[in-house]
Amino acid sequence: MRPTRLLRDLLGVQDTVVESTYREDHGEDDGWDLVLRVRARAGQRGRCSRCRRRCAGYDRRGQARRWRSLDWGATMVHLEAEVIRVSCPEHGVVVAHAPWARPTARHTHAFEDTVAWWTARAAASTVAEFLRTTWRAVQAIVERVVTEQASKTDLLAGLCRIGIDEIAYRKGQRYLTCVVDHDTGRLVWAAEGRNSETVLKFFDALGAERTKQLTHVCADGAQWIHTPVKARAPQAVLCLDPFHVIQWATDAVDTVRRGLWNTLRGKGNTAQASDVKGLRWAVLKNPENLTGAQRTTIATIAKTNNRLYRSYLLKEQLRAVFAARGKPGRVLLAGRMAWAARCRIPEFVKLAKTIKYYLPLIRNTLDHGLSNARSESTNTHLRVLTRRSYGFRSPEALITMAMLTRSGLCPPLPGRPSQD
Repeated sequence: MRPTRLLRDLLGVQDTVVESTYREDHGEDDGWDLVLRVRARAGQRGRCSRCRRRCAGYDRRGQARRWRSLDWGATMVHLEAEVIRVSCPEHGVVVAHAPWARPTARHTHAFEDTVAWWTARAAASTVAEFLRTTWRAVQAIVERVVTEQASKTDLLAGLCRIGIDEIAYRKGQRYLTCVVDHDTGRLVWAAEGRNSETVLKFFDALGAERTKQLTHVCADGAQWIHTPVKARAPQAVLCLDPFHVIQWATDAVDTVRRGLWNTLRGKGNTAQASDVKGLRWAVLKNPENLTGAQRTTIATIAKTNNRLYRSYLLKEQLRAVFAARGKPGRVLLAGRMAWAARCRIPEFVKLAKTIKYYLPLIRNTLDHGLSNARSESTNTHLRVLTRRSYGFRSPEALITMAMLTRSGLCPPLPGRPSQD
């Protein structure tokens, strides 16, 4: 194998000719870099860097530029080439296509794919230190890679069952609206905002034809989601997320417990009030997750506090409704609503009215067994990304990272097959 071809294979570049190499010293103690003089193959010269169309030259004399490549051991490697500008009928005067790098980039494909892969798994500052670059360069690379990968993949194609949910990305009531494909688990769309206009933007991006292909939409009880969905996709079955319904019951139980705690404190029964305060997790946790001591606590509540125990049973019966699903779930739901309506516990009487209002959507959930678990999983992942990065200055930065990690847009490491 010729040395120039070996160097090209080590660089992991295509349609590139290595002309020569030289060593560039930094000084007595700073080491040295390896610089490879390269050029594009004849068939790749004089092409637009955006559309790859062969174009007329604009500058006759090229300027020497450098691109950072992956290190070889402890040695930094750079590619150096003379590039010209071409006049593209569509994109105007642009720098000619360089097969080893993306347009406007100062790093090779292999380097940028490695940065994107690592950034999906570690903090940008850690990646920057490991690969001897800057934090801003890492952010620019991730944005460039995601943009290129998104242009190759239609994330909105083939959508049938989706989940819509919001997540707070920053203090001050700042939210993102996220749409997840329930069949693949991927995040397919995200935008800043938490209102009907934001949801309508998603349907505008989806288009009328693909909107007609939607069969199921799962969401929480937010009317700003329900109204646009019913207007744009009336054929889709709208389901109410079971987690949020059970959360309503859980909040009602905790409200009853806190009311009892405040009553006892007001009467001066501090010891009993302290005991009630310690009941929180016993009445909120699922029965299968209770410890031995918490099971004993529930048994004690059944004998000493009928009101709190009935609240606990009402919450558990609602869990049983969604566990049963289908026709058995509908029967349990009807019985549970009748019990809640006459239980004389204001919190659960109010909850019964709320459930009655959303009854058609809850029945859809029982019949089709759909939940927003994938959306909640995505939200948890975004919270981890935010915490790992100590927050994001803009929603666009978080959306870019979310698309990299949750939309299947992360490229594989150079020289290795994709895991998708």
